[in-house]
This record gives sequence, structure tokens and C-alpha cells, in this order.
Amino acid sequence: MDIKEFMGQVDGFTEAVGERETLKRVFGDLSIPKNFAQDYIKLLHPKKTAVTVTDIFSETASSKTFRLAPLDGYLPPFRAGQYVNWEVTIGNVKTGRALSISSPPHQRGFYELTIRKMEPGFVSQYLIDTVKVGDDFFISGPAGFFYHEPLTDGKDLVFIAGGSGVTPFRSIIREVTERGLDMRIWLIYGTRTTDDVIFGEQLSAVADRHKNIRYELVVSEPDSNYAGTAGFITGDVIKKCVGDVKGKTFYLCGPEMMYRFVQPELIKLGVPGRRIKKESSGPPPDVTKEPGWPTGITADALFSVIVNGEHTIKARAGEPLMIALERAGLVVPNQCRSGECSLCRTKIVRGDTYMPDRVPVREADRWYNYVHSCMAYPISDLEIRY
Repeated sequence: MDIKEFMGQVDGFTEAVGERETLKRVFGDLSIPKNFAQDYIKLLHPKKTAVTVTDIFSETASSKTFRLAPLDGYLPPFRAGQYVNWEVTIGNVKTGRALSISSPPHQRGFYELTIRKMEPGFVSQYLIDTVKVGDDFFISGPAGFFYHEPLTDGKDLVFIAGGSGVTPFRSIIREVTERGLDMRIWLIYGTRTTDDVIFGEQLSAVADRHKNIRYELVVSEPDSNYAGTAGFITGDVIKKCVGDVKGKTFYLCGPEMMYRFVQPELIKLGVPGRRIKKESSGPPPDVTKEPGWPTGITADALFSVIVNGEHTIKARAGEPLMIALERAGLVVPNQCRSGECSLCRTKIVRGDTYMPDRVPVREADRWYNYVHSCMAYPISDLEIRY
């Protein structure tokens, strides 16, 4: 018995064959094209996408939102809370920055990336001061895991933002309100002054229109006219804003110092660790102040680095190894630039580096001296391979 005879004995098979023949007469060839799966995967997860800047919106004196549209007419889908890596070339240095998408995922015609100028900030200053409408760039496909998981996170979400860390929350809040999703969100936004509140008017308006969205601004250095919540985001402030913490999932996005302050406050309130999600925060502003930094080594200390047995470059102790490589025209594969994705995994053949304790390096990588170069700092002369 051949396969056709065998399948002919399966209930419904003959009818299905007849239906397929009918559809072929109407729609033509129904066979799956060669490389269909690979082509579809490339659409969903491209390594790079060419984009152009179509609009620029000033948010505050130090921040702007850039609207990026695809040059080929297609942007891959993403989940609210994810980021892309924006590639730039500044002088002879090819580098990039991981930036959260601040527009909602159901807006498929463009991405919006909101950037705050940092001092010092090599890339942020270039983007804020130099980029104009009509400029073309490459961005990576969407990545990251800082998004809502219905099965584990529940429907009661507390967002705690610091500075430009509000950008992924804007994306999530817009998706919830514009699609009518069944979730309740509390947004606690910490800022130094009232002049530097990104999306402040938008967030207030959304909270006024939607009962399931609550917004609390916390200003650490308020002026005399400010009548809202002042100081830092303490456990008392959190409890006052959200009430009982039981059953709620807390999302943190902001500078590393905010994480180190707020997370212990949440633990004091009884929030279990599995209910706390943190977005990666990137290199610290001053790595020499991190716990475990070796004594006697200053941020300006210079070391020699032999790269792949072919190049020798100089690297500062206070600067991530990846940055030193990029300044020398050597590009390491990367995406998150925060020690999370491991694309920049680099073998230390000889010498020592320092990495902050929060960098999630695999145990096997520790055994064989692999580091994440975006968060690894040279503290001796090095020989590396990548």
C-alpha cells in the first residue's frame, strides 16, 4: 500500500484534497515557497533595519523624541517595553546605543525613540545636537525582556521610573489605554526638578482620562511652587501611592543608583524578588565608585590591549573595553550595551578586567575567562580575542 492509498483511508482526506483543488483553481499554486521560513524569520527578527528620521519632537530642554520610519516600508513587530540598538558613526567611531521604544507596538508605521542628553554623553550629545530630519541610520531588531508577561505578572502593575527611564512605560501605557487592555497601572516617576519631566503633560492627561492609570510625580529638588510629592521614592511613598503591594508586579527603569535605592525599599515592603523586574541600565557614570573596584586604580589609568593578535590599542580603566575598541575602529558585535545580551562576549587571554556585580555572566564563561566587553573595564594590560 502506497502513501496515497493509506491516506485515502483517513476520514476527511479525500474531501480535503478536493477542497485544495478548488482553492488552486481560484488562487493558483498553494505550495509553500522555498526558503519561506527563513524569509519570514528575517522579517520578524532582522539583524538590521534601515530607517530615516521623519520627525523630531522636543520633550524637555535636555530630551527629544525621534520618529524613525523604515526605508523599505517594513518594521518588525515588538512588545511594549523592548529596545533597539541605534547605530551611529561619529567621526571615525562606529558605535551605538540601546534605546527603549517609546511608541506603542500597534503603531506599525514608525518607532519613536526618546533620548536624554547626558553629561558627559558621547552618543546622546551627538543625537540631540546633530541629528536632523532626513538623516538615515541602521537600527537592530527589537530585543529585551522588559515587557508584561500575563501568566506571571498579573494585571496590577507598578512602574517606577527615573529620568529617561519613563520611555518604555510610555509604550506600555499607550498600548493598554489605546487597545483597552484589562490592566491597572501605577506610574511613580522620580525626577530631580520639574523642568526635566519627560512626557509629563501626556502622562497626566492619560491618568485623568483612564481610571486604571494612576500617575505620581516625585521631585527630589523641588522649587518653592511645587506642591506634589517631594524627596526620593521610598517605601513610604510607594505604599502611599499603591496601597497593598500583594499581587502587584513592580517594574524599575532608570539609573543604577535608583535601583540600588528602590529595590531594598520594595523588599522591606514584602515584595518578593520574582515580582520585581528591572531594565538594564548600562555602564555606570563612575565605575570607580562601584562595589569591588580595585584600590589604587584611577579612572584615567591607561593600559595596553592586544586584540586578536593583530592590533594593540590603549584603553582607559574608567571606560568599558567595548568603547576603547570602537574608538580604535574595531567593532564588537553588540545589542544591549548593558551586559545582558552577551553578543559582545570576549575572551580574556591575559590580564584582568573589572565587571560590576550585576552583570549576568554565565558560570562557564567565568571558568574560561569570557567577559561582556560592554561592561568590562581594563585594570591591567590585556590580551583579548572576540
